[in-house]
Amino acid sequence: MLPKGEIPENAAVGDVLQVFIYQNSEKRAVATLKKPLAVAGELAYLKLTSQTEIGAFLDLGLDRGLFLPFREQAFPLETEQSYLVYVYIDKSGRLCGTTHIYKHLRADAPYQKNDQVHGTVYRVHPKLGIFVAVDDRYLGLIPPTEFFRQVKHGERLEARIIRVREDGKLDLSLRNLAHLQMSADAEKLLRVMQENNGVLPFNEKTAPAEIERRLHMSKAAFKRAVGGLLRAKKIIKLGDQLHLIAFDLE
Repeated sequence: MLPKGEIPENAAVGDVLQVFIYQNSEKRAVATLKKPLAVAGELAYLKLTSQTEIGAFLDLGLDRGLFLPFREQAFPLETEQSYLVYVYIDKSGRLCGTTHIYKHLRADAPYQKNDQVHGTVYRVHPKLGIFVAVDDRYLGLIPPTEFFRQVKHGERLEARIIRVREDGKLDLSLRNLAHLQMSADAEKLLRVMQENNGVLPFNEKTAPAEIERRLHMSKAAFKRAVGGLLRAKKIIKLGDQLHLIAFDLE
């Protein structure tokens, strides 16, 4: 059935229409001229529009949302946030989505070490790392040693490939190559000092966990950035404190 409101003006018997067919709440086959954001067998980045007593619904670009059953929700969801889901047809013939997408991702990415890529977070594990769907298609993982800030499920990231494993899976890092990252880290330290009256509220004795929490970088990266700023004579060490030279001269 193509609802009356979707029938094109001047349509006549014998006209050929391209439609998408899905099952409505009454288990009837309904046709629509609207193009869905995804079809069965595809991965798609969709916005969560509502959460109900029977499950959640995602915007599929149709009048009817894509049903996301509770059992297919691998993590807590937030309304109006987007997530990467796999679209499938359940046993009753209904179009549904799932956030359990690992088995639907591929391990044949065309990338090499040090390539910059984009992806979507689909699982966060404190010990194993951050699971990322590179290009929303390929298997990627950011090990715990390669990230220093909190990320959310569904978050879009830009990362660097640090290793292509033998099985084709990608190891990723949120940090750039060492010499480029050191420059970025140094700029961050300078901004922090400018916001703190020319004094860095950390030093080389600060605990690694505190540096990671406040600056989103490792203790080693912090020390490299400090060393570079000292050599460039942009900062000076007075006792245990680090001072911004340009700030002192103003």
